[in-house]
Amino acid sequence: MNKKIPMRLCIGCGQSRPKKEMMRVVRTQEDTFVLDMTGKKNGRGAYLCKNEQCLKNAVRNKGLERSFKMSIPGEVYERLAEEFNNIETE
Repeated sequence: MNKKIPMRLCIGCGQSRPKKEMMRVVRTQEDTFVLDMTGKKNGRGAYLCKNEQCLKNAVRNKGLERSFKMSIPGEVYERLAEEFNNIETE
């Protein structure tokens, strides 16, 4: 019997992809936002494709604001972009 592959929707491009191909942005209980590569951290999550254009699209179309139903400060996006760049260079 085939195992079902969990699919997630990218908040940047709107495409549905397998969960393992995506990275997760998590809002913790302390209202901080972190990049979760394991997909297992506690908190509300939104998914992004692993390319920089999707992050830029999410900033432009306010994808994180809609996912978390709150306004997101600019420094959160800057920190996510830095973390994103660190992951791509590893």
